[in-house]
Amino acid sequence: MTKILAIAGSPTHPSRTYGVVEYAAKLLQQQGLHVDIISARDLPAEDLVFGRYDSPALEEPKALLANANGVIIATPIYKAAYTGVLKTFLDLLPQKSLTGKPVLPIALGGTIAHLLAIEYALKPVLSELGARHILATVYAVDKQVQRQPDNSVVLEEEIDQRLKDVLKEFVKAVEYDAAAPQELVHAN
Repeated sequence: MTKILAIAGSPTHPSRTYGVVEYAAKLLQQQGLHVDIISARDLPAEDLVFGRYDSPALEEPKALLANANGVIIATPIYKAAYTGVLKTFLDLLPQKSLTGKPVLPIALGGTIAHLLAIEYALKPVLSELGARHILATVYAVDKQVQRQPDNSVVLEEEIDQRLKDVLKEFVKAVEYDAAAPQELVHAN
């Protein structure tokens, strides 16, 4: 079975970002993919802050990542960058842990002015972790994502369609890479 790991980088819960991750996971599960969601905020703060690479709390997230065929990384944008909790988590991942895995960045910000934060801040880190197939970012402005009383989200029609379109591309990339011989995938 094709496995997807979705990483939520919001420091708060509930959040619009986590709601979008759950929504994307639901859409992918409807297509028969297995989706695990981890939230960087749920990892022990001391392990993240003090860079404890060998923390037992990181064993499960690292195993989920190692076994994933594709990765979704979602973050709110604060001060024109992705969150610190996401950065500290990414810093603790093994070198080249995203090699051979299509990666879909999703970001939410208060204004369209921070649209390029993913291009200039997050994507270089993903590349350093070995990601070579980074799909087009889905960026939404907060007002395009309405949180419901049950903490689910409703997306404005335009952003909903953009997310669905990119998820189709993501599924194709994941299934292609999952079917390809691993020597070819890791050679890229």
